[in-house]
Amino acid sequence: MLAEWITPEAMIAALLIFLGSFVQTAIGFGLAIVAAPLLFLISPDYVPAPICLVALFISILNALKHRDSVEIGGLKMALIGRVPGSIAGGVLLVMVSTDLLALWLGFLVLLAVVVSLLPFRIEPTPTRMGVAGFFSGFFGTSSAIGGPPMALLLQHQEANQLRGNLSAFFVFSSIISLIIQIPAGFLTLHHLWISVPLIPAAWLGYKLARATTQTLPKQQIRIAALLLCSISGGTAVWQGMS
Repeated sequence: MLAEWITPEAMIAALLIFLGSFVQTAIGFGLAIVAAPLLFLISPDYVPAPICLVALFISILNALKHRDSVEIGGLKMALIGRVPGSIAGGVLLVMVSTDLLALWLGFLVLLAVVVSLLPFRIEPTPTRMGVAGFFSGFFGTSSAIGGPPMALLLQHQEANQLRGNLSAFFVFSSIISLIIQIPAGFLTLHHLWISVPLIPAAWLGYKLARATTQTLPKQQIRIAALLLCSISGGTAVWQGMS
């Protein structure tokens, strides 16, 4: 079974997780947006549970780093909305085919790129946080891409506050998604096993981002991430339609 960790596919998967973890640590979200579509092309087994496991690991690291900036009270409605959204996402996982899931992944990534470019500001009221939490659960459980709805509401917060609040939300939301994925059959011992070599890659991405993003312009990192996401999402849409 150790041979599963040193295949070319596993090496590419680790590289994608490294890039995704770097982006998420640098700007607060983006792990699944960067990695999920291409990981799905390598093997559908990597989506969504292994990415959720890695997201949980990275989110814990980032939440601890920015714990002084976390406002749990402001996330309450989002976490409440996350539960029914996750259940709906689990139902979708059971119902759709592999090709449709690839198309779904690509569509969500391209949607996330568009959302990131929107110029207007949406205030995070309790109702909007609940709605964002629902869609974060729906998208996150079905595809591991749960960040955009929350990032849209919180994107105008101060950088460390954004990273801290998103990371704290992702800790709880990743756990919820993983719990839902167990009865759906998308989190098994096999998924845990193939996730093991992804954790060191995620840690390296986290450490590199911590060491470099203080000097690298955030806007340049964001533009590069959006470009990579566009390529990744477009590839998944092409795969799903072919």
